[in-house]
Amino acid sequence: MRSHLAFALVSMAALLVDPIAAMSQDMLRSVDLDSPEMTTSEMTRAEVDALLKAAPQGDRRTLDLEGKRLSHLDLSGLDFSGGNLHLVKLNRTNLKAARFDRAILNQAWLIDADLTEASLVKASLLGTQMQRAKLGGADLSADMRNQSMGLMRGVLKSADLRNADLSGANLARADLEFAQLQNANLANCNLNKADLAGADLSGANLAGADFTETDLASALLPGATALAEARNLDKARNLDLARRPN
Repeated sequence: MRSHLAFALVSMAALLVDPIAAMSQDMLRSVDLDSPEMTTSEMTRAEVDALLKAAPQGDRRTLDLEGKRLSHLDLSGLDFSGGNLHLVKLNRTNLKAARFDRAILNQAWLIDADLTEASLVKASLLGTQMQRAKLGGADLSADMRNQSMGLMRGVLKSADLRNADLSGANLARADLEFAQLQNANLANCNLNKADLAGADLSGANLAGADFTETDLASALLPGATALAEARNLDKARNLDLARRPN
């Protein structure tokens, strides 16, 4: 009982000093993921496509899809670059090869979304929910000069990130527990305090990736060469509990 109480107090203290973590957890606790709000769409693909085409070419800042319900649609190949998709619902949506470059996806819902080969270069993903999302071959490289860009406390638990290009992305505090990161490009990533417990990093490029206080409990690590190119691996948490390749 005492140990459980201590853990609860530590967790509560962590949330008090980490409002981004608290926001992400509150989003999950307060929403019924099976409700029509999270599983239906208020627009068709044709309507979304028409809205995209109406936005000025080269300047999509007028594209406003904030809070829209677009779950379970086929929006593959569409270009949302530069648009405002804050709080948009894209659960189980087909977004293969879609473009979200420089788009605002803060607090968006992309649970079980298929983002295979999608481009999210310099996209803002603050508090974005992407559990079990498929991001194989996706490009999520971020602008490290702007700390509001990148995956700041993004929730990608169990996300499929195999072969994804995450080079230079800000993954600080991101929840990547049990994520599939086989052969992903994590070069120069900021992984400070990220949760990679149980994640599969086999074959990943870790050159310049910063593992300061990254949780690696039960994570499957790549080979010795890749590990030698990472930064601050000795400062990672639970490194002794990580799994090494056979």
